[in-house]
Amino acid sequence: MIIRFIVAVLVAIAATGCTQVKVWERGNLARNEMAFTPDPLEQKIQDHIYHSKEASQSVAAGAGGGCGCN
Repeated sequence: MIIRFIVAVLVAIAATGCTQVKVWERGNLARNEMAFTPDPLEQKIQDHIYHSKEASQSVAAGAGGGCGCN
């Protein structure tokens, strides 16, 4: 019984975080400052350098073995 109450409270708290964005507010969300990565090219370069140094391959990367030569 108490677990159901706790789950109901958690769902209610999670639901209050969702809101509908008005049409006139969508322009603010489309700004570069609101992006996870403001400069996608710079982020891609940094990812390439990181994965080259770590000798790993990211999910978004294509072919390459970590030598930094691709």
